[in-house]
Amino acid sequence: MKPLSDPEIRAAFVNCSKGEAKRLHIPRDLAERPWEDLDYFGWRDPQAPDRAYLATVVDGRTLALTLRRPATAAWQTRRGMCSICLTPHSGGVALMVAPRAGKAGKEGNSVGTYLCEDLACPLYVRGKKDVGSDRMHESLTVEEKVVRMMTNLDEFVGRVLTGAA
Repeated sequence: MKPLSDPEIRAAFVNCSKGEAKRLHIPRDLAERPWEDLDYFGWRDPQAPDRAYLATVVDGRTLALTLRRPATAAWQTRRGMCSICLTPHSGGVALMVAPRAGKAGKEGNSVGTYLCEDLACPLYVRGKKDVGSDRMHESLTVEEKVVRMMTNLDEFVGRVLTGAA
């Protein structure tokens, strides 16, 4: 992924107002991020633990999403698998909900998926971030895992954009 700037990211949000995009927290250390290993850029809001954000490129266009993590009960913290990168974690996966883009989102409609809590899927797929003994053995190459991850992410982003069920 090409490095993104603060203004590029703020302008790319598709499921919140321009005012909301202007106020949300974007990391200050964008220049230090491992852009060459990122297929999408995701981050959690340190000021609001229930909020997360994701920026990706779809058809040559940068798009960004706001995500929320609904509160979870203690009994819900268990082993899970990310729906995007298919990495299993012990307690490191969370349901992330995105308001739909446009009128549907303003009416309160949303879609959700299970994501790595730290939104570091590209690093897990490349083996740059370790999940310990939870890692599954796969015969796919790193490139094939990246394609699978991006296909899953594109499907989720498409559901946010089009309102498909």
